[in-house]
Amino acid sequence: MTVVLVHGNPETDALWDPLSERLSALGHADQVRLSPPGFGAPVPPGWTATVGEYRDWLVAELEAIGRPVDLVGHDWGGGHVLNVAMARPDLLRSWCSDVVGIFDPDYVWHDLAQDWQTPGVGEAAIEERLDIPVEKVVANLAERGMAVEVAERIAPAFDATMGECILALYRSAAQPVLAELGAGLEAAAARPGLSVVATEDHFVGTVEQRHRAAVRAGAREEVLDGLGHWWMTQDPDRGAAVLARFLDSL
Repeated sequence: MTVVLVHGNPETDALWDPLSERLSALGHADQVRLSPPGFGAPVPPGWTATVGEYRDWLVAELEAIGRPVDLVGHDWGGGHVLNVAMARPDLLRSWCSDVVGIFDPDYVWHDLAQDWQTPGVGEAAIEERLDIPVEKVVANLAERGMAVEVAERIAPAFDATMGECILALYRSAAQPVLAELGAGLEAAAARPGLSVVATEDHFVGTVEQRHRAAVRAGAREEVLDGLGHWWMTQDPDRGAAVLARFLDSL
């Protein structure tokens, strides 16, 4: 069974390098990485980078694969995964996301997301980010928990196009949009799901919000105590073990 990996913001598919290697060693070498437009992949003509457009992009990519897959998403990739699981469960054997909590009705976007969602403030934040030397970006990502060798592969990919996609995506998902999308969370229970809960990831809702959302989506929960937003690079052995245990149980 093919495992499809989808990353988020501000990332490229290099994010999966450490986890992918471990997952292959555990018997799941059939993997496909899908890069959302603007995040390590070119944007097609007329691309508007809305949350609905990313869902439709992922649906089209999965339709092209032509068989049900095990769909795994991180950060916004995890959001796209949930949106597909709610809309097109026929494309999936299973799904996994580490951001289930953002679909809880009480979820509040983190401060940086709210900056991106604010006209003028968001543009200034992106311009500031574009002016930061790559080596400093690498250091910042590493300070926030990303493995240095992964940060070195990801940091150079940030450009004006990615910045434009960040602004459009977050603005299209400003509340109450996410809460409205989350109203259909029970539909994700049509396929087996897994919610990965990295306890030190403070961007994706409280542990309680993630638990409530996982219950509504009919998902199992795996708690990665002490790991943060980039858990798949902080401890790829634990991350791969969690995924393999879920996949092997299907």
